[in-house]
Amino acid sequence: MRLLYYPETDSLYIDLREEASADSVEVAPGIVVDLDAQGGIVGIDIDHARQQFSLERVELHNLPLQALVAQSE
Repeated sequence: MRLLYYPETDSLYIDLREEASADSVEVAPGIVVDLDAQGGIVGIDIDHARQQFSLERVELHNLPLQALVAQSE
């Protein structure tokens, strides 16, 4: 899973699986869910992310992580 923030468009993409999207469904204004060919969720795109919630802090609780990578530009 990856969280990708694009400041030029203020959008946050939650990449859940490294699989191509076959379809997209807008589930709420500015929130699009990307689906694979079988209808499984592969990603979530959130427009105007900073207007909807704070991106200053991310917390992870009880995840079975094997690796944690953080990058900031």
